[in-house]
Amino acid sequence: MRKLLLFFTLLVSSFTAMAQDMSNGADNFYKSNKLTVEKVTFKNQYQMKVVANLFIPKGLDRSKKYPAIVVGHPNGAVKEQSANLYAQKLAEQGFVTLAPDLSFWGESEGQPRNGVSSDIYTEVFMASVDFLGTRPFVDRSRIGALGICGSGSYVVSAAKIDPRMKAIATVSMYDMGGVNRNGLNHSQSLEQRKQFIAAAAEQRYVEFQGGKKKYVDGMLETLRPDASPIEREFFDFYRTPRGEVVPKGSSLYLTTNRPITAEVKQMNFYPFNDIVTISPRPMLFIAGEKAHSREFSEEAYKLAGQPKELVIIPGAGHVDLYDRTDLIPFAKLTDFFQKNL
Repeated sequence: MRKLLLFFTLLVSSFTAMAQDMSNGADNFYKSNKLTVEKVTFKNQYQMKVVANLFIPKGLDRSKKYPAIVVGHPNGAVKEQSANLYAQKLAEQGFVTLAPDLSFWGESEGQPRNGVSSDIYTEVFMASVDFLGTRPFVDRSRIGALGICGSGSYVVSAAKIDPRMKAIATVSMYDMGGVNRNGLNHSQSLEQRKQFIAAAAEQRYVEFQGGKKKYVDGMLETLRPDASPIEREFFDFYRTPRGEVVPKGSSLYLTTNRPITAEVKQMNFYPFNDIVTISPRPMLFIAGEKAHSREFSEEAYKLAGQPKELVIIPGAGHVDLYDRTDLIPFAKLTDFFQKNL
């Protein structure tokens, strides 16, 4: 009996470790003692309230002006997931940083919750520049932008029409339009795309008549036994203490879960079209060597004008670069923004 009990104890311990991999310095909820943090609110041009965390180095002389960076969280996440970590690490290097919740997510306004609108997401970054550029201690000629995962494509979209963003970096970027149209590595056929579009259109009738929403990810509180490696990778961050954040109010609105009737709209999103117009403002693309999303950073780098740089992190996957501080190239990001802001 004792041996059986020991076996089950080890089994549970192994499962727990597998379900919450904290290796390589995973530190999503990092809190710096070198900074002050202010929760701020401002309106975008659609008059929707945006809520953000403003990080300021302690001892900063507010009579002077400093470079600033807006940091965007992964697609379907909130500012407390990855964005706060990056914003703090960069603020420790002397930047004023801002980590907003995208509209429809976290503490920012937008109905329905977990809604999808690439245009309004893009507007959040432009509104963040509005906010930063009107702070008396920020040099509005030295504002940069950093997007993680899906926010990488929203940052690119914003930078194409907002030259106030003087330097643009992305980490583990997803082209949210491309992945919805074509799947990863173009694995989705045109017929499969049409099937998804048809299913989303029919689902609109259900929701119009008050029926339940259908979510695209299907990743709720538990991991499916037949989950793919990519689903397991995301689950380890979003559904374990490593990175889980449950929005106030209801677990119905878990991060990453997006209604199919909203997600289908991403198929009209083409962030890399005309990316060359961002030049001569510099661009930095960072991706993991083993990231399932690597193709998007490589495509954007190929299409972008000069100056540009693509950095591949050896051994790193997509989600690794959300919070694994031993793998994230903070020194490279610091150098990029110091040189270009």
